[in-house]
This record gives sequence, structure tokens and C-alpha cells, in this order.
Amino acid sequence: MLVQQLANGIAVGSVYALISLGLTMVYGILRILHIAHAGIYALGAYTGWFAFRLVGEFWLSLFIGMAGSALAGYLIERFLYSPLLHLPRIAPLIVSIGLFTAMEETFRIVAGPHTLTYNAKIGIGDLSLGNFKLTETQLLILIVTFLILIILWVILSRTRTGLAMRACAMDAETASSFGVNVKAIVAINFLIGSAMAGAAGVLIGVYDNQVWPTMGSIPAYKALAIVVLGGLGNIPGTVLASFVVGMAETFFIGILAIPFPRDAVAFVAMILVLMFRPYGLLGKG
Repeated sequence: MLVQQLANGIAVGSVYALISLGLTMVYGILRILHIAHAGIYALGAYTGWFAFRLVGEFWLSLFIGMAGSALAGYLIERFLYSPLLHLPRIAPLIVSIGLFTAMEETFRIVAGPHTLTYNAKIGIGDLSLGNFKLTETQLLILIVTFLILIILWVILSRTRTGLAMRACAMDAETASSFGVNVKAIVAINFLIGSAMAGAAGVLIGVYDNQVWPTMGSIPAYKALAIVVLGGLGNIPGTVLASFVVGMAETFFIGILAIPFPRDAVAFVAMILVLMFRPYGLLGKG
């Protein structure tokens, strides 16, 4: 049972990583809390659901959901955040919260207030090794997350674009003085982060077999807790924190059966870590 719950925790942590990475990437460069990122996550789920209804092919619907979220992220950065960057950081934060609320209401108006089933046929089957079992959707989450993390690692560590992204995260003004097109890097940052959020939305839609208007409400706060837990703007720390939270939720709720709200585990972990490491798990002072 312990090994099985370990697998469940890794699957949950994988989705948390996909959601939280975009948030920490945006903060790393712009130093703003992109709360509307949770709305992009829900948008990816809805886009993937509509695409699946039209084409009947899951992998194509996953790609379309990621593409739709990436486009939405770029438009938000281009027309909402970019004009506000000269103002105090509270201004884009307020806009982001308002946009997230508006997106939830738009989902409710366009797709209806009811839960939509996302019963997709994936075609990879379950994985069973003795008493250990990964369901088809858990295996899907692990495969997609692993591929996306590998691609992100290659981009950040093996390409000039990744080098420019890391330079902008350290000091955008200095990077600009060395010829880096900061605006283009910010746009690429939003495209990648939003695509990952869209992938997470589709995966959760399939995993829970449902899509609903307020599905981004809890991830909006949980992703924020994970980003703080890992160290604001720290990508490896965010990935580590995502798996820590996923494992903690599974261990305390699934194994120990502690009567504690599952969604509060991330905030308890954040508080405990910040008491002893104020800059997060891998953050630097």
C-alpha cells in the first residue's frame, strides 16, 4: 500500500509541477504574481475538452489545449501586464485577480455551470507489477510531465533562449544592456508557462473525468503556496516543492488517514518550511 500511495503522490505532484512552473517562471522575470495563471489552467481543460468533442482524439486535444493556453498567456502578457509594468507591482496583481474572476464567469456563461465529463480514450493501458498498479491516467500524467520537464530542461540549459531567460531572471536590465530582447523573452516565458498550465488542465480533466468552471480556484492558491515553498522564481525548487506537497497529501490523508483538509497541506508545509528556511527549499537569501 505504501508503494501504491507513493505512486499516487508522484502523479499528483507531477500535475502540481506543471501548474506551478509557469507561475514561478513569470515571477522570476517580471516579479509579479500571475494569479490568472489558474484561469489559463482551466482554459486549457475546456479547450482540450471542446477539441476532444470535435476530433475524438485525445493526444490532438491535449496539443490544442496547450496551444490555446499558450496563446491566452501571450495575449495576457501583451495587452494586460506589459502596459502596467511601470506601475507598482500591486497593479498587475489586482488586474490578474480580476482577470481570473472574469475567466471563471466566462467559462460558466459559455460552457454552462455544470460539470462536463472528459471521458477520453487514451490507449496506453494500465501498468501492473505485482500489487503495484498505475492506472492509465496516472501513467499518462507521469509520461507527459516527464517529457515536458525534459523539454524545459533542454530549453533552459542547452539553448541561447534558455540562457537569455535565466539572464533576465537574474537581472533583466543588465541582460537588456547586453543585447537581450527582454520583451521577446518575456513573451516566450508566458508561452511556455501557459502551455504547461494548459497541459495540466487537460490531464486533470481526464484524471478526474470532469471539467468545471471553478476548477482553477484551488490551484490558484495551492500553486502560490508551492512557489513560495520552493523559493520564489526558483524552477528546481518549484518542482521539488510540487512533489513534496503531492507526497505529503497522499501520505497524511491516504495512509495515515488524518482528518485534515487535503488542500490545506500545501499551506501547512509552506509555513513549516518558511519558519526554518525563509527563502524556500532551494531559494537563496
